[in-house]
Amino acid sequence: MLSLYGTDPEAKRQGILRYFHDTYDQYERLFDYMATDDAYYMRPEKLRHPLIFYFGHTAVFFINKLIIAKATDRRIDPHLESIFAVGVDEMRWDDLDEKHYDWPTVAETKAYRQQVRDAVAALIETLPLTLPITWESPFWAVLMGIEHERIHLETSSVLMRQLPIEMLKSEGAWSVNTESSPAPKNSLQHVPGCKVRIGKRFDDDYYSWDNEYGTHEAEIPDFHASRYLVSNGEFLAFVEEGGYTNDLWWGEEGLAWRNYTNVTHPPFWIETPEGYRLRHFNRVVSLPLNHPVDVNFHEAQAFCNWLSHKEGKKLRLPTEDEWYRLADHVGIGEIFDDREANINLAHYISSVPVDRFKQGDFYDVTGNLWQWTRTLIYPFEGFRVHPWYDDFSTPTFDGRHNLIKGGSFISTGNETLRTSRYAFRRHFYQHAGFRYVESGYEEQINANMYESDLQVAQYAEFGWGEKCFGIENFPARCASLALEYMKRKPKKSALDVGCAIGRSSFELARAFDEVTGLDFSARFISLATKLKEEGEIGYTFPREGELVDYKEVRLKAFGLEDVASKVQFWQVDACNLKPQFRGYDLIFAGNLIDRLYDPAKFLSDLHTRLNEGGMLILTSPYTWLEEFTPRDKWLGGFKRDGEDFTTLDGLREILAPHFDLIDTRDIPFIIKETARKHQHTIAQMSVWQKR
Repeated sequence: MLSLYGTDPEAKRQGILRYFHDTYDQYERLFDYMATDDAYYMRPEKLRHPLIFYFGHTAVFFINKLIIAKATDRRIDPHLESIFAVGVDEMRWDDLDEKHYDWPTVAETKAYRQQVRDAVAALIETLPLTLPITWESPFWAVLMGIEHERIHLETSSVLMRQLPIEMLKSEGAWSVNTESSPAPKNSLQHVPGCKVRIGKRFDDDYYSWDNEYGTHEAEIPDFHASRYLVSNGEFLAFVEEGGYTNDLWWGEEGLAWRNYTNVTHPPFWIETPEGYRLRHFNRVVSLPLNHPVDVNFHEAQAFCNWLSHKEGKKLRLPTEDEWYRLADHVGIGEIFDDREANINLAHYISSVPVDRFKQGDFYDVTGNLWQWTRTLIYPFEGFRVHPWYDDFSTPTFDGRHNLIKGGSFISTGNETLRTSRYAFRRHFYQHAGFRYVESGYEEQINANMYESDLQVAQYAEFGWGEKCFGIENFPARCASLALEYMKRKPKKSALDVGCAIGRSSFELARAFDEVTGLDFSARFISLATKLKEEGEIGYTFPREGELVDYKEVRLKAFGLEDVASKVQFWQVDACNLKPQFRGYDLIFAGNLIDRLYDPAKFLSDLHTRLNEGGMLILTSPYTWLEEFTPRDKWLGGFKRDGEDFTTLDGLREILAPHFDLIDTRDIPFIIKETARKHQHTIAQMSVWQKR
């Protein structure tokens, strides 16, 4: 890991440049295992894109974050950067989007990656650098891109492991461990209780993701933990005793997943007449009983339930707090030492025997495979969202993502820090195994499902709050007016750009057959999606000082529960929309254009996304700020040739070749900041019809 501190900026610059190239090289060495170009376009996991997406995605991420950080304003290939921008949310195991993507060739993607490498390296060599590197530094965006690619080194390897074996080369940069022997007998070892303190300060030495900052303390009583990770041999007894067919061992969610998938053994086991074999990364071997079993949370929990019954003990997965206590007990520091753990690709691109790396009286407290915990990921006290990547953590604070700890054989960079916090849906696979504990500890965490982020709460109130000072709800009013303008027009499909938490999208769905809501904020899209799926959301709204009101939104209360199925939500960059967003009868962009980094680019191709005679409806208070839009990108609000040039003048200039201006009107709105503080604004609505 690279320290954020130092006394020599130029030496640090060169260190970052080396770290960047090392990361880029390592990621491409992984993809060198692909035997044919066809392998890039297979979908080994139905809930993920094919691997060509991930090959291009990490490069696009650099460009997108550097633009957001205002370290550059130059795109390299807008078309590829729209295709590779945002991945597939895991959602549920039975919720799959089948939209077609026009993927580029492997050669085109490699060429793009090289262009990004050159561009980022040039920025590293020229951007101003002061130490320490902080959240606001453009170099934070560089490090964000580096650590993001290191995460995808691991997630991409999981997908490759699910490809048909002939799609991968048998040799490459790293080797697979093929040692095999009977599994060592597992046993419970005592861990003395102690207070644990986790989290980190914002002036920490190393780059970290936002969920790692803040503080959490817990008093952990004595407990017992398994000496080894659960091995294939230990898990085999569960399989052979019908563990996958006995409903008793599976929780409600796990049982639904098991019944849906019809799974009968761990995913990388292959059943043959001669017995089970194991799919390692790029080869199949006889099942090594002494390697750790690789499973998802549901399988790990079912095993613990089975073993508890079998041994008459209360055994379960550890909590995050207990993992930290165990790490303290065996003397694990902040950076995992790859000489003492199977981590950082220092040994193999696979697991090794569970009795290989001893740490204190235990084995593999870190390394070999990640370890599932029973802890739902949650924000520490003092948590703040990083504005450049607001969809890293907050979408996982939903009660559906469990933390994994300790790292795996392919974990590098931030993943090798003790303080790293990664969480996955419980049905997902991520080179993760588990150990079990016997403990009476009752975890106390703040798992409040009320959204407490101030900005999100204000937008939730703006979108779903009641009439205020006699002024109607703005997104509902705009949608109502849009439907009036569309009264005698086709209403098959509408696009709502800048949909926030979805009120205007749901309102448009009263009349449209389908509505697509788009927003740049993952937090907004996450809440809108939850509202669509569950019919309700909760949020806390500031009343005064530290006092808050707990509020809930229910679609049923607005008569919108029956239209939810007609609405879908996507996180996108409005200035670089994917080609798939076209064929609409209406495009509505509410209070959006003066918050875009390039509003003219957004507007310039909207005619290609509308059907003939389709309507474009824009609203904006025209509050141009350089914080959001560079001065030279403003559409109006300045003097041109000595005369006033308004935003409406600018809109006419851009839209006139393809649109007729039908109407303009003023629409007031209220932004409620606290119970006693309100902001009154007037937006102008302009209505355009495509010729």
